[in-house]
Amino acid sequence: MPERRSIYDRTTRGIRIYLATPRLRGLLAVNVAVSAAASMVFVNTVVIIQGGMGLTQSAVALALALASFGAGSMIAALALPSLLNKLTDRSVMLSGVGLLVVGMFAGTLMVGQHSLMALWFVLGLGYSAAQTPSGRLLWRSSHQEDRPALFAAQFALSHISWLLFYPLAGWLGARYSMTIAFAVLGCAAALAVWVALRVWSSIDSKEIEHEHSNLPEGHPHHATGSLTPNGIRHSHPFVVDDYHPRWPSSGR
Repeated sequence: MPERRSIYDRTTRGIRIYLATPRLRGLLAVNVAVSAAASMVFVNTVVIIQGGMGLTQSAVALALALASFGAGSMIAALALPSLLNKLTDRSVMLSGVGLLVVGMFAGTLMVGQHSLMALWFVLGLGYSAAQTPSGRLLWRSSHQEDRPALFAAQFALSHISWLLFYPLAGWLGARYSMTIAFAVLGCAAALAVWVALRVWSSIDSKEIEHEHSNLPEGHPHHATGSLTPNGIRHSHPFVVDDYHPRWPSSGR
């Protein structure tokens, strides 16, 4: 029977698990980079076409630009199942946000409709590569009973960055220029990638050896671990829960 929890515990459990898990802190940084870059596409495409390029067939140009972004996203999504069989989630997602950063700085040099379409295609590739595997990370970082709370935390935390970068992308483009907007948001995305590299170790083992010092008598871990002077030491697929509130330092 599921343990009864307080309102506070139920409300904050997903966010506490999220922020206590290194790979999910990396995912949060990835979300920031994605929202910084994609805000340029979602907010400023119309402005770039109608204002910056002065295209007369703006409806056609808009459709082609957004289709280019969608095509890049779709191609990346179709390629990801085979890529994720060969590469780690971390390498694929960080490659995706790296592509977004490169694309944002390339945007400062963009001229003409064809370069816009090419750039939006590249950003679509990076966007999908960075976002699509996130569900796998959430799944492997939680027990079944905690997954609804963890997915809700992902939704809430990722949308905080969208709430920041949507208006920032529009304000920078209107107040200064699209070149400045690309540069500032590109710097924000690059900083987020740096944070992701720092908090999400390349050694991201599924099973982590760790030690318990205060397990209750009769807990199943007693049967699977070895006695040490400090308690029980064993290894298993590690997720943050009531008995594992902190990530082991060896797993960082």
